[in-house]
Amino acid sequence: MQNAVFQMHKTQKAVHFYKLRILDFFSVLCYNINNYIFKQGLMNMNYTEAKAKLDACGQTHLLRFYDTLSDTEQYQLLEQIAALDVHLLDVFADFKGKGETKRGKLEPLGALTIEEITDNKEKFKSAGLEAIRQGKVGAVLLAGGMGTRLGFDKPKGMYNIGLTKQLSIFECLIHNLMQVVDEAGAFVPLFVMTSEKNDEDTRDFFEENKYFGYNPEYVHFFVQEMAPAVDPDGKILLEEKGRIATSPNGNGGWFISLVKAGFLGLLQREGIEWLNIFAVDNVLQRIADPCFIGATLLSGCESGSKVVSKADPQERVGVLCLEDGKPSIVEYYEMTEEMIHNREADGRLSYNYGVILNYLFRVDKLTELMNNRLPVHVVNKKVPYIDENGTLVKPEQPNAYKFETLVLDMIHLQENCLSYEVDRKKEFAPVKNPDGVDSVVSARELLQQNGVAL
Repeated sequence: MQNAVFQMHKTQKAVHFYKLRILDFFSVLCYNINNYIFKQGLMNMNYTEAKAKLDACGQTHLLRFYDTLSDTEQYQLLEQIAALDVHLLDVFADFKGKGETKRGKLEPLGALTIEEITDNKEKFKSAGLEAIRQGKVGAVLLAGGMGTRLGFDKPKGMYNIGLTKQLSIFECLIHNLMQVVDEAGAFVPLFVMTSEKNDEDTRDFFEENKYFGYNPEYVHFFVQEMAPAVDPDGKILLEEKGRIATSPNGNGGWFISLVKAGFLGLLQREGIEWLNIFAVDNVLQRIADPCFIGATLLSGCESGSKVVSKADPQERVGVLCLEDGKPSIVEYYEMTEEMIHNREADGRLSYNYGVILNYLFRVDKLTELMNNRLPVHVVNKKVPYIDENGTLVKPEQPNAYKFETLVLDMIHLQENCLSYEVDRKKEFAPVKNPDGVDSVVSARELLQQNGVAL
């Protein structure tokens, strides 16, 4: 019966979907044409005007090797300079003068517990499945990272988590999403955010593996925006003689990157009202979880966050809390000893619920907030660079600063957020290290415990 419903739903959606795909094609085409024209307009600034822009913000050293570059390299460098967000230099100047902005008043935030969810499971699931069938839910996979810490020089999602067979992280996640598709009888539009470094490999990997059984018509790729790196004096670094050193602008940049890729029109045309954001490195992520979606919708909250009870007070996870009365996330390294160890009357830790980077946001709220700048965090990192003699330097210690926006600030811009507890043994298997805590080894053990053949 379920298969029949699924097939009927696919048939009913087919004509409508292909009409949308045609509209989507022209929308993205128009975006690309406009973007091309915009870039050509920027390029019309030519070398002299690019130099003037850099001179105004004290960055003319970026043109130090310009005369030694090929025509293509000169073009690409001017393109980077034209798109350079000089506002970030002001952010860095403020950071040097004042440091990071101080946090507001932090207070504990409870959660809709596993027991409460179980008691209302059918009601929550029914509401969530209905929203999915009506096409109101999309999913966004944050997959811009590389597998460097795992000793793997490809996109992290391509890493083989299998033992006796090939099973990539991407395949694990798509299989999890397919369980929802099978239950709802409807595909969930999936937006995959890549980075400049892994975009081509990621797209090719999905195509080579036939999208792991997912309908490719519902999969959309977009590239995360980049931000420059600066030295301690605020000078922007070059990673090559003709290329500015850049890095992805943090996990808070996903929505503006999606919009700049031309997909806001698709969201609006298809009536997608909610986006479920999730990270690539948790192989047990339950994506577009009907129960989570339904609970958030029925709660009246404008956002939701899946959380797990901390394994122990010292666990290194960000904790969902209140900051000045609004939802926020406090990182483990920001917590005082009192916050770490304080308990409620029932013995539960006051700051108990760790986030697992699985959030639900309303599209209209995100669009409303889009023109408000998210706080930009300045982070000290190791950044290879070209010195004044044109020699590549690979530092052994942090030598530069990167600019990042964070999802936790997106949460803080919401009026409220449903804290939704899940079983960590069933939904939290991060892959951050080769072995030890949050590792390939621990993730494999949890996958096997959940019946996944490796």
